[in-house]
Amino acid sequence: MPKKPSTVDAHTLTIDTPPGHLELLDLTVRNLRASEAKLQQSEARFHSLATLSFDSYWEQDESLRFTQFLGSSVDQLGITADALMCQTGWDIPGVRWNVPERTVLEERLAAREPFRDAICSWIDADGARRHFQISGEPKFDLSGRFTGYRGIGNDVTDRVHRDDDQRRFRSAIDATADAIFLLDRATLRFTDVNDTACRMLGYSLQELLALGPMELGAGSRDYIGGIYDDLISGSAAYKVTELWLQRRDGSRFPVEIHRQAHRSDDGWTIVAVARDITERKEAEGRLRQLAHYDQLTGLPNRTLFYDSLKSTLVLAEQRHLGVGVLLIDLDRFKNVNDTLGHSTGDELLRQVSQRLMKCVRAKDTIGRLGGDEFALILSDAGNVHSASIVANKVMRAFRQPFTLEGREVTMTASIGLTVYPTDALEADTLIKYADSAMYEAKDAGRNTFRFYTEDMNSRMLQKCALEDDLRRAIEHDEFVLYYQPKMQVDTGEWSGVEALIRWNRPGHGLVSPAVFVPALEETGLIVPVGAWVINAACRKISNWEHAGIGPIPVAVNVSGRQFLHEGLAATIEAAIRRYRIEPSLLEIEITESSLMSNAEHTVDVLQDLKALGIRISIDDFGTGYSSLAYLKRFPIDKLKIDIAFIRDVTTNEDDAAITAAIINMAHSLKLKVIAEGVETLEQLEFLRTHRCDEIQGYYFSRPLPAPELKKLRQSSRVGRSGGPAAIC
Repeated sequence: MPKKPSTVDAHTLTIDTPPGHLELLDLTVRNLRASEAKLQQSEARFHSLATLSFDSYWEQDESLRFTQFLGSSVDQLGITADALMCQTGWDIPGVRWNVPERTVLEERLAAREPFRDAICSWIDADGARRHFQISGEPKFDLSGRFTGYRGIGNDVTDRVHRDDDQRRFRSAIDATADAIFLLDRATLRFTDVNDTACRMLGYSLQELLALGPMELGAGSRDYIGGIYDDLISGSAAYKVTELWLQRRDGSRFPVEIHRQAHRSDDGWTIVAVARDITERKEAEGRLRQLAHYDQLTGLPNRTLFYDSLKSTLVLAEQRHLGVGVLLIDLDRFKNVNDTLGHSTGDELLRQVSQRLMKCVRAKDTIGRLGGDEFALILSDAGNVHSASIVANKVMRAFRQPFTLEGREVTMTASIGLTVYPTDALEADTLIKYADSAMYEAKDAGRNTFRFYTEDMNSRMLQKCALEDDLRRAIEHDEFVLYYQPKMQVDTGEWSGVEALIRWNRPGHGLVSPAVFVPALEETGLIVPVGAWVINAACRKISNWEHAGIGPIPVAVNVSGRQFLHEGLAATIEAAIRRYRIEPSLLEIEITESSLMSNAEHTVDVLQDLKALGIRISIDDFGTGYSSLAYLKRFPIDKLKIDIAFIRDVTTNEDDAAITAAIINMAHSLKLKVIAEGVETLEQLEFLRTHRCDEIQGYYFSRPLPAPELKKLRQSSRVGRSGGPAAIC
């Protein structure tokens, strides 16, 4: 039977088939349609997976031109997927490749090798720069022929920015001079450190991460643990802590740590910035040294010594201990400065401090309070006996001469002692009482020590009251001058007077200079008071001349301290000009010891005074240590023999011999001689026999106030023929 031709229209496919084959064909068609549907579903799932897993999926042919590009990244490029077709990755508008990155990628592509995580960038549709990371692998057909590449890509802009920020942050922290540590607060272990920390501590990064902070602290583990407990306590509060760190080589150095905690999803991280403060600590140490230590000797200064004494007394009270305080003052230290120079005096003070340090224990304190004054704190010397042991040790330490610039110098000290709690309970009072005791030692002849007593305190209070009253005396013009006449031995006539200061102290009457002049010397008030005496004497010379009494020379005593004062010559010149007197009517008397305390300066001052026309006399001659060579250089006019030789000149052969020798020596130097303290006719006759020029003393007249002196002057003129002049 002939087959029917098959016909196909738009709606029907008619196929002539043998019986039974139609069902098979229908099944095949249904399977094909099912497979096609599954393929479409698979592609849809792939597209969906690609969209969810990657920002893009792409394929290229053997010429590396895009044949497929799926995903969201294509929209961000600002071009369509169709526009990418038939273009290579190098041709996409706006895409930029890092040159090294592109070179490596081209080498991979040429070798038909897979590549991973290549980075490129482009400007997106909004004008922002974005970064794209791609990975790909080559495609081959069944015969092994290369047919192109396929791969995936991700937008890694945020990650690149984070990496850039991290790199910039890392670069910044590595460049800083401070060490930076990141610590996990839960484990107290480093999570990161910068290069400065490694250099500062001498460890590598790995070593520091392995060690941890506890191993870096210098000191006991309890101390370090306490520091770090404080460091990690709290939340995000900012804290600053100082501690010492230890380097790998074992050396220690101080740091200031600025710390703050930051919380993240992983827990708390502590950021600690450690700054090496060695230079600051050294500077602070130098400032403390300057503020609390004597720069010459290195001993605690007055401020630190007082603080130490107060701390010692607090501890002594708690433990029921005694404390001894010694105040040490060098005897006649000024002579060393004046004769050998201040640099030699400084060297002596350094040697004294070294010897004193050998006299005390490590737990005792020694300080220099100023000048030539030192002090000791004996921390558990609660009785007189233990304190006296140390005082004797100090006295023995001074017996050996000091060697200064190749010469041996003997120096002694006066020491005052007080004991807590016997004498006083407060630091200031103990020092004050020790000072009183020290002056007692000086009054006792120096080179000894004395303990404080109530009697000393009474004398010290009197001394303080005396000094206060002397200051007021200057302000209230309470000083007056008395005048003691001088007589020419050969004629019996007046040769002048000596002006002697007296103090009309309220409530006490007229006070002898022996009482208050030492206080004037000690306080330095002798300079203004001495200037007052010079002015008062010049004024009186002028008054006497204008009153017709006649020109009477007046001698004025000048203290050693006043003599060394730079303004002495100017003070005298001003007084002479103010009262318009003849300069030769003013005579300056200065003691022998004062002249020799600084001989070179003395010569200069005396020459200045002589240039003014002033007469100059050496007082108390014979009691000092004058060098005849210097005596010849001094432009002086007169020597005054000290009363100590005149008192027994008629009964003591030595005094007589010395007096005669002084007179002969003075005359050989063309100097006049005056003897003071003449009280008897026998003394006068001895002096006349040995050709002494003048006398002064009670035999002729006591010191008199100006009105009485005027009467005596007038009566002596009247009695020249047989009256008062008969005393000669």
